[in-house]
Amino acid sequence: MPDVRDSIEGVKGFRAVGVRSGIKKSGALDFALIVSDRPCAVGGVFTTSQVKAAPVLVDMERLKTNAGGIRAVVTNSGCANACTGQQGIDNAERTAQLAAEKIGCDAQDVLVLSTGVIGSQLPMDRIAQGIQLAADAADDNWLLAAQAIMTTDTRPKLASIEVTTSSGQTYRIAGIAKGAGMIAPNMATMLSIVVTDAGLLPEQAQAMLQAASNISYNCIVIDGDTSTNDTVFLLANGASGVSIESTADCDQFQQALNAVCTKLAQDIVRDGEGVTKFITVRVEGAPDNAAARKIANTIAISPLVKTAFYGNDANWGRILMAAGRAGVVFDQMKINLWLAPGESFDNPLQLVAYGMPLDYGEENATAIISQPSVAVLLDCGAGDGAATVWTCDLSHEYVSINADYRT
Repeated sequence: MPDVRDSIEGVKGFRAVGVRSGIKKSGALDFALIVSDRPCAVGGVFTTSQVKAAPVLVDMERLKTNAGGIRAVVTNSGCANACTGQQGIDNAERTAQLAAEKIGCDAQDVLVLSTGVIGSQLPMDRIAQGIQLAADAADDNWLLAAQAIMTTDTRPKLASIEVTTSSGQTYRIAGIAKGAGMIAPNMATMLSIVVTDAGLLPEQAQAMLQAASNISYNCIVIDGDTSTNDTVFLLANGASGVSIESTADCDQFQQALNAVCTKLAQDIVRDGEGVTKFITVRVEGAPDNAAARKIANTIAISPLVKTAFYGNDANWGRILMAAGRAGVVFDQMKINLWLAPGESFDNPLQLVAYGMPLDYGEENATAIISQPSVAVLLDCGAGDGAATVWTCDLSHEYVSINADYRT
Protein backbone atom coordinates (compact mmCIF):
# COMPACT_ATOMS: atom_id res chain seq x y z
CA MET A 1 0.00 0.00 0.00
CA PRO A 2 1.47 3.38 -0.97
CA ASP A 3 1.99 5.95 1.73
CA VAL A 4 -0.78 8.41 2.46
CA ARG A 5 0.19 11.92 1.38
CA ASP A 6 -0.82 15.12 3.17
CA SER A 7 -1.73 16.88 -0.08
CA ILE A 8 -4.31 16.34 -2.82
CA GLU A 9 -4.02 16.55 -6.57
CA GLY A 10 -5.20 14.72 -9.63
CA VAL A 11 -8.49 13.24 -8.39
CA LYS A 12 -10.27 13.01 -11.73
CA GLY A 13 -13.59 14.72 -12.19
CA PHE A 14 -13.50 16.69 -8.91
CA ARG A 15 -12.80 20.35 -8.23
CA ALA A 16 -12.40 21.98 -4.82
CA VAL A 17 -12.18 25.65 -3.86
CA GLY A 18 -12.21 27.72 -0.70
CA VAL A 19 -13.23 31.40 -0.51
CA ARG A 20 -14.00 34.24 1.90
CA SER A 21 -17.74 34.84 2.09
CA GLY A 22 -17.67 37.19 5.07
CA ILE A 23 -19.24 34.85 7.63
CA LYS A 24 -16.14 34.95 9.82
CA LYS A 25 -15.48 38.34 11.34
CA SER A 26 -11.75 37.66 11.05
CA GLY A 27 -11.97 37.65 7.26
CA ALA A 28 -10.56 34.13 7.09
CA LEU A 29 -11.61 31.59 4.47
CA ASP A 30 -15.05 30.32 5.45
CA PHE A 31 -16.78 28.73 2.46
CA ALA A 32 -15.81 25.62 0.47
CA LEU A 33 -17.21 24.00 -2.63
CA ILE A 34 -16.38 20.49 -3.81
CA VAL A 35 -18.02 19.62 -7.11
CA SER A 36 -17.91 16.59 -9.40
CA ASP A 37 -18.40 16.85 -13.14
CA ARG A 38 -20.61 13.76 -13.01
CA PRO A 39 -23.02 12.17 -10.49
CA CYS A 40 -21.46 10.43 -7.50
CA ALA A 41 -22.40 7.44 -5.43
CA VAL A 42 -22.31 8.65 -1.84
CA GLY A 43 -22.07 7.13 1.61
CA GLY A 44 -22.64 9.20 4.74
CA VAL A 45 -22.02 8.80 8.46
CA PHE A 46 -23.64 11.29 10.81
CA THR A 47 -23.62 12.38 14.43
CA THR A 48 -25.35 10.09 16.92
CA SER A 49 -26.51 13.08 18.96
CA GLN A 50 -30.26 13.54 19.44
CA VAL A 51 -29.65 17.23 18.74
CA LYS A 52 -28.84 17.32 15.04
CA ALA A 53 -28.07 20.45 13.04
CA ALA A 54 -30.24 21.46 10.10
CA PRO A 55 -27.69 20.41 7.45
CA VAL A 56 -27.43 16.96 9.03
CA LEU A 57 -31.19 16.51 8.86
CA VAL A 58 -31.28 17.72 5.25
CA ASP A 59 -28.38 15.50 4.16
CA MET A 60 -29.80 12.40 5.84
CA GLU A 61 -32.97 12.84 3.80
CA ARG A 62 -30.96 13.48 0.61
CA LEU A 63 -29.11 10.19 0.93
CA LYS A 64 -32.34 8.24 1.40
CA THR A 65 -33.51 9.23 -2.07
CA ASN A 66 -30.47 10.29 -4.10
CA ALA A 67 -27.40 8.39 -2.90
CA GLY A 68 -26.41 7.75 -6.51
CA GLY A 69 -26.75 11.24 -7.97
CA ILE A 70 -24.85 13.74 -5.81
CA ARG A 71 -22.85 16.40 -7.66
CA ALA A 72 -21.52 18.72 -4.94
CA VAL A 73 -20.87 19.42 -1.27
CA VAL A 74 -20.97 23.00 0.00
CA THR A 75 -19.58 23.84 3.43
CA ASN A 76 -19.63 26.99 5.51
CA SER A 77 -17.68 27.58 8.71
CA GLY A 78 -18.42 30.15 11.39
CA CYS A 79 -22.09 29.20 11.85
CA ALA A 80 -23.28 25.67 12.70
CA ASN A 81 -26.92 26.21 11.69
CA ALA A 82 -27.84 24.02 14.68
CA CYS A 83 -30.85 24.51 16.97
CA THR A 84 -32.30 26.87 14.35
CA GLY A 85 -35.69 25.24 13.78
CA GLN A 86 -37.56 25.23 10.48
CA GLN A 87 -35.80 28.39 9.33
CA GLY A 88 -32.49 26.61 9.67
CA ILE A 89 -33.73 23.73 7.52
CA ASP A 90 -35.12 26.18 4.97
CA ASN A 91 -31.76 27.98 4.88
CA ALA A 92 -29.90 24.71 4.35
CA GLU A 93 -32.26 23.86 1.49
CA ARG A 94 -31.84 27.35 0.06
CA THR A 95 -28.06 26.96 0.20
CA ALA A 96 -28.34 23.77 -1.85
CA GLN A 97 -30.65 25.49 -4.34
CA LEU A 98 -28.30 28.45 -4.83
CA ALA A 99 -25.34 26.13 -5.37
CA ALA A 100 -27.30 23.94 -7.76
CA GLU A 101 -28.18 26.94 -9.92
CA LYS A 102 -24.50 27.77 -10.30
CA ILE A 103 -23.40 24.19 -10.91
CA GLY A 104 -26.20 23.32 -13.30
CA CYS A 105 -27.88 20.51 -11.38
CA ASP A 106 -30.90 19.90 -9.17
CA ALA A 107 -30.93 21.04 -5.53
CA GLN A 108 -31.36 17.40 -4.52
CA ASP A 109 -27.91 16.76 -6.01
CA VAL A 110 -26.19 19.07 -3.49
CA LEU A 111 -25.18 18.21 0.08
CA VAL A 112 -24.67 20.95 2.65
CA LEU A 113 -22.39 21.13 5.69
CA SER A 114 -22.02 23.78 8.38
CA THR A 115 -19.71 24.19 11.38
CA GLY A 116 -19.26 26.87 13.98
CA VAL A 117 -21.34 28.41 16.76
CA ILE A 118 -24.62 26.69 17.66
CA GLY A 119 -27.86 28.67 17.76
CA SER A 120 -27.32 31.26 15.03
CA GLN A 121 -29.17 31.44 11.72
CA LEU A 122 -27.09 31.31 8.55
CA PRO A 123 -26.38 34.78 7.11
CA MET A 124 -27.89 33.94 3.74
CA ASP A 125 -26.56 37.03 1.99
CA ARG A 126 -23.03 35.88 2.81
CA ILE A 127 -23.84 32.29 1.91
CA ALA A 128 -25.01 33.53 -1.50
CA GLN A 129 -21.82 35.52 -1.87
CA GLY A 130 -19.72 32.48 -0.97
CA ILE A 131 -21.50 30.36 -3.55
CA GLN A 132 -20.98 33.01 -6.22
CA LEU A 133 -17.27 33.40 -5.42
CA ALA A 134 -16.71 29.65 -5.27
CA ALA A 135 -18.54 29.04 -8.54
CA ASP A 136 -16.52 31.77 -10.25
CA ALA A 137 -13.15 30.58 -8.91
CA ALA A 138 -11.00 29.29 -11.73
CA ASP A 139 -8.56 27.27 -9.65
CA ASP A 140 -8.74 23.77 -8.18
CA ASN A 141 -7.27 24.08 -4.71
CA TRP A 142 -7.94 21.44 -2.07
CA LEU A 143 -5.72 23.23 0.43
CA LEU A 144 -7.94 26.33 0.32
CA ALA A 145 -11.02 24.14 0.69
CA ALA A 146 -9.49 22.45 3.74
CA GLN A 147 -8.67 25.84 5.24
CA ALA A 148 -12.17 27.16 4.57
CA ILE A 149 -13.87 24.50 6.71
CA MET A 150 -11.70 25.13 9.79
CA THR A 151 -13.02 26.61 13.06
CA THR A 152 -10.66 26.33 16.05
CA ASP A 153 -8.30 24.16 13.99
CA THR A 154 -4.79 25.55 13.74
CA ARG A 155 -3.97 23.84 10.46
CA PRO A 156 -5.75 22.21 7.51
CA LYS A 157 -6.06 18.44 7.29
CA LEU A 158 -5.64 16.69 3.93
CA ALA A 159 -4.85 13.14 2.87
CA SER A 160 -4.63 11.26 -0.41
CA ILE A 161 -3.49 7.94 -1.77
CA GLU A 162 -3.01 6.48 -5.24
CA VAL A 163 -3.96 2.84 -5.73
CA THR A 164 -2.86 0.55 -8.54
CA THR A 165 -5.10 -2.43 -9.17
CA SER A 166 -3.92 -5.92 -10.10
CA SER A 167 -4.72 -5.08 -13.75
CA GLY A 168 -2.46 -2.01 -13.64
CA GLN A 169 -5.18 0.64 -13.52
CA THR A 170 -4.92 3.47 -11.04
CA TYR A 171 -7.37 5.54 -9.03
CA ARG A 172 -7.15 7.99 -6.15
CA ILE A 173 -8.84 8.44 -2.81
CA ALA A 174 -8.50 11.83 -1.11
CA GLY A 175 -10.09 13.71 1.73
CA ILE A 176 -10.16 16.78 3.92
CA ALA A 177 -11.35 17.12 7.51
CA LYS A 178 -11.87 19.69 10.23
CA GLY A 179 -12.08 19.24 13.97
CA ALA A 180 -10.20 20.25 17.08
CA GLY A 181 -12.66 20.15 19.99
CA MET A 182 -15.97 18.53 20.99
CA ILE A 183 -14.46 15.26 19.81
CA ALA A 184 -15.67 11.86 21.05
CA PRO A 185 -16.26 8.39 19.61
CA ASN A 186 -19.39 7.94 17.51
CA MET A 187 -18.33 10.97 15.53
CA ALA A 188 -17.30 14.34 16.82
CA THR A 189 -17.49 18.06 16.05
CA MET A 190 -15.85 17.24 12.84
CA LEU A 191 -16.55 17.28 9.17
CA SER A 192 -14.81 15.19 6.56
CA ILE A 193 -15.33 14.89 2.83
CA VAL A 194 -13.58 11.96 1.14
CA VAL A 195 -13.69 11.55 -2.63
CA THR A 196 -12.53 8.95 -5.09
CA ASP A 197 -12.41 8.75 -8.86
CA ALA A 198 -13.07 5.00 -8.64
CA GLY A 199 -16.56 3.75 -9.36
CA LEU A 200 -18.72 2.44 -6.51
CA LEU A 201 -22.36 1.60 -6.02
CA PRO A 202 -24.12 3.62 -3.33
CA GLU A 203 -24.43 0.58 -1.10
CA GLN A 204 -20.70 -0.07 -1.48
CA ALA A 205 -19.88 3.53 -0.61
CA GLN A 206 -22.04 3.37 2.51
CA ALA A 207 -20.71 0.05 3.76
CA MET A 208 -17.06 0.90 3.10
CA LEU A 209 -17.33 4.35 4.69
CA GLN A 210 -19.02 2.92 7.78
CA ALA A 211 -16.30 0.29 8.11
CA ALA A 212 -13.55 2.90 7.71
CA SER A 213 -15.23 5.28 10.17
CA ASN A 214 -15.45 2.57 12.80
CA ILE A 215 -11.65 2.22 12.92
CA SER A 216 -10.77 5.87 12.39
CA TYR A 217 -13.16 8.74 13.15
CA ASN A 218 -14.90 6.68 15.83
CA CYS A 219 -11.57 5.90 17.53
CA ILE A 220 -10.57 9.45 18.45
CA VAL A 221 -11.20 11.34 21.68
CA ILE A 222 -10.31 14.89 22.63
CA ASP A 223 -12.83 15.93 25.26
CA GLY A 224 -15.60 13.35 25.27
CA ASP A 225 -18.31 15.58 23.78
CA THR A 226 -20.32 14.67 20.69
CA SER A 227 -21.42 17.51 18.41
CA THR A 228 -24.58 18.42 16.54
CA ASN A 229 -22.99 18.64 13.08
CA ASP A 230 -20.71 15.62 12.72
CA THR A 231 -20.67 14.31 9.17
CA VAL A 232 -18.41 12.25 6.94
CA PHE A 233 -19.11 11.72 3.25
CA LEU A 234 -17.55 9.42 0.67
CA LEU A 235 -18.21 10.48 -2.93
CA ALA A 236 -17.29 8.18 -5.80
CA ASN A 237 -17.63 9.44 -9.38
CA GLY A 238 -15.90 6.70 -11.44
CA ALA A 239 -13.98 9.23 -13.56
CA SER A 240 -10.83 7.10 -13.49
CA GLY A 241 -12.60 4.33 -15.36
CA VAL A 242 -11.90 1.87 -12.55
CA SER A 243 -14.89 0.08 -11.09
CA ILE A 244 -14.54 -1.63 -7.72
CA GLU A 245 -16.22 -5.00 -8.28
CA SER A 246 -14.18 -8.08 -7.39
CA THR A 247 -13.55 -9.17 -3.83
CA ALA A 248 -9.86 -8.40 -4.22
CA ASP A 249 -10.58 -4.93 -5.57
CA CYS A 250 -13.04 -4.25 -2.73
CA ASP A 251 -10.50 -5.35 -0.12
CA GLN A 252 -7.81 -3.17 -1.69
CA PHE A 253 -10.14 -0.16 -1.80
CA GLN A 254 -11.19 -0.68 1.81
CA GLN A 255 -7.58 -0.77 2.98
CA ALA A 256 -6.78 2.43 1.10
CA LEU A 257 -9.91 4.16 2.40
CA ASN A 258 -9.07 3.05 5.94
CA ALA A 259 -5.61 4.56 5.56
CA VAL A 260 -6.94 7.93 4.35
CA CYS A 261 -9.59 8.14 7.07
CA THR A 262 -7.14 7.10 9.79
CA LYS A 263 -4.67 9.76 8.70
CA LEU A 264 -7.37 12.44 8.82
CA ALA A 265 -8.71 11.22 12.18
CA GLN A 266 -5.28 11.19 13.77
CA ASP A 267 -4.57 14.66 12.39
CA ILE A 268 -7.68 15.88 14.19
CA VAL A 269 -6.28 14.60 17.49
CA ARG A 270 -2.84 16.08 16.81
CA ASP A 271 -4.51 19.44 16.23
CA GLY A 272 -6.85 19.19 19.20
CA GLU A 273 -7.55 22.35 21.16
CA GLY A 274 -4.58 23.03 23.42
CA VAL A 275 -3.02 19.63 22.71
CA THR A 276 0.59 19.02 23.71
CA LYS A 277 0.60 15.20 23.48
CA PHE A 278 -0.70 12.55 21.06
CA ILE A 279 -1.66 9.46 23.05
CA THR A 280 -2.34 5.95 21.75
CA VAL A 281 -4.44 3.83 24.11
CA ARG A 282 -4.38 0.10 23.36
CA VAL A 283 -6.50 -2.32 25.38
CA GLU A 284 -5.99 -6.06 25.01
CA GLY A 285 -7.23 -9.09 26.90
CA ALA A 286 -10.79 -7.78 27.21
CA PRO A 287 -13.82 -10.10 27.05
CA ASP A 288 -14.46 -8.98 23.45
CA ASN A 289 -13.61 -6.12 21.07
CA ALA A 290 -16.59 -4.02 22.15
CA ALA A 291 -15.51 -4.30 25.79
CA ALA A 292 -11.96 -3.35 24.86
CA ARG A 293 -13.24 -0.27 23.00
CA LYS A 294 -15.35 0.69 26.02
CA ILE A 295 -12.36 0.50 28.36
CA ALA A 296 -10.08 2.36 25.96
CA ASN A 297 -12.66 5.12 25.46
CA THR A 298 -13.13 5.53 29.21
CA ILE A 299 -9.38 5.91 29.71
CA ALA A 300 -9.10 8.32 26.79
CA ILE A 301 -11.97 10.52 27.99
CA SER A 302 -10.96 10.69 31.67
CA PRO A 303 -10.03 14.28 32.66
CA LEU A 304 -7.77 12.93 35.41
CA VAL A 305 -5.86 10.74 32.98
CA LYS A 306 -5.59 13.55 30.45
CA THR A 307 -4.38 16.14 32.97
CA ALA A 308 -1.80 13.70 34.32
CA PHE A 309 -0.37 13.39 30.82
CA TYR A 310 -0.33 17.15 30.46
CA GLY A 311 1.58 17.45 33.74
CA ASN A 312 4.10 14.74 32.75
CA ASP A 313 2.92 12.71 35.74
CA ALA A 314 3.08 8.94 35.17
CA ASN A 315 0.17 8.43 37.55
CA TRP A 316 -0.81 4.95 36.41
CA GLY A 317 -3.44 4.73 39.17
CA ARG A 318 -5.64 7.09 37.15
CA ILE A 319 -5.47 4.77 34.14
CA LEU A 320 -6.56 1.78 36.21
CA MET A 321 -9.24 3.89 37.88
CA ALA A 322 -10.72 4.78 34.50
CA ALA A 323 -10.54 1.18 33.26
CA GLY A 324 -12.32 0.02 36.38
CA ARG A 325 -15.33 2.31 35.87
CA ALA A 326 -15.84 1.43 32.21
CA GLY A 327 -18.59 -1.05 33.03
CA VAL A 328 -16.64 -4.11 31.87
CA VAL A 329 -16.10 -7.08 34.19
CA PHE A 330 -12.51 -8.25 34.62
CA ASP A 331 -10.23 -9.47 37.40
CA GLN A 332 -8.06 -6.62 38.68
CA MET A 333 -5.41 -9.13 39.74
CA LYS A 334 -4.82 -10.03 36.07
CA ILE A 335 -4.14 -6.46 34.88
CA ASN A 336 -0.82 -5.58 33.26
CA LEU A 337 0.09 -2.04 32.18
CA TRP A 338 2.89 -0.59 30.06
CA LEU A 339 3.94 2.86 28.81
CA ALA A 340 6.05 3.39 25.70
CA PRO A 341 7.42 6.43 23.91
CA GLY A 342 6.05 7.21 20.46
CA GLU A 343 3.04 5.69 18.73
CA SER A 344 4.01 2.02 18.80
CA PHE A 345 4.88 -0.24 21.67
CA ASP A 346 8.58 -0.63 21.05
CA ASN A 347 10.71 -0.47 24.20
CA PRO A 348 7.78 -0.42 26.64
CA LEU A 349 8.17 0.09 30.37
CA GLN A 350 5.94 -2.16 32.47
CA LEU A 351 4.46 -0.34 35.44
CA VAL A 352 1.92 -2.87 36.72
CA ALA A 353 1.98 -6.68 36.74
CA TYR A 354 -1.03 -8.70 37.87
CA GLY A 355 -2.67 -5.72 39.51
CA MET A 356 0.36 -4.62 41.52
CA PRO A 357 3.00 -1.94 40.85
CA LEU A 358 6.45 -3.09 39.80
CA ASP A 359 9.71 -1.68 41.09
CA TYR A 360 10.27 0.47 38.02
CA GLY A 361 12.28 3.69 37.92
CA GLU A 362 9.95 6.68 38.31
CA GLU A 363 12.39 8.78 36.32
CA ASN A 364 12.07 6.33 33.42
CA ALA A 365 8.28 6.57 33.48
CA THR A 366 8.48 10.37 33.62
CA ALA A 367 10.86 10.41 30.66
CA ILE A 368 8.34 8.42 28.60
CA ILE A 369 5.27 10.41 29.54
CA SER A 370 7.12 13.66 28.81
CA GLN A 371 7.41 12.74 25.12
CA PRO A 372 5.11 14.45 22.56
CA SER A 373 3.70 11.01 21.67
CA VAL A 374 3.01 8.32 24.26
CA ALA A 375 1.53 4.82 23.97
CA VAL A 376 -0.45 3.10 26.74
CA LEU A 377 -0.99 -0.66 26.69
CA LEU A 378 -3.41 -2.27 29.15
CA ASP A 379 -3.91 -6.04 29.22
CA CYS A 380 -7.00 -7.05 31.20
CA GLY A 381 -6.35 -10.80 31.11
CA ALA A 382 -10.03 -11.49 30.49
CA GLY A 383 -10.27 -12.66 26.89
CA ASP A 384 -9.21 -11.96 23.31
CA GLY A 385 -10.85 -8.56 22.81
CA ALA A 386 -8.67 -5.66 21.65
CA ALA A 387 -9.13 -2.03 20.58
CA THR A 388 -7.06 1.09 19.93
CA VAL A 389 -8.16 4.67 20.56
CA TRP A 390 -6.23 7.88 19.88
CA THR A 391 -6.51 10.77 22.30
CA CYS A 392 -4.59 13.71 23.75
CA ASP A 393 -3.88 15.54 26.97
CA LEU A 394 -6.03 18.29 28.50
CA SER A 395 -4.25 21.60 28.96
CA HIS A 396 -4.87 25.11 30.27
CA GLU A 397 -5.10 26.23 26.64
CA TYR A 398 -8.12 23.97 26.02
CA VAL A 399 -10.00 25.80 28.78
CA SER A 400 -8.98 29.19 27.40
CA ILE A 401 -10.06 28.36 23.84
CA ASN A 402 -13.47 27.09 24.88
CA ALA A 403 -14.10 29.78 27.49
CA ASP A 404 -13.61 32.44 24.80
CA TYR A 405 -15.18 30.57 21.85
CA ARG A 406 -18.07 32.98 21.25
CA THR A 407 -16.27 36.21 22.19
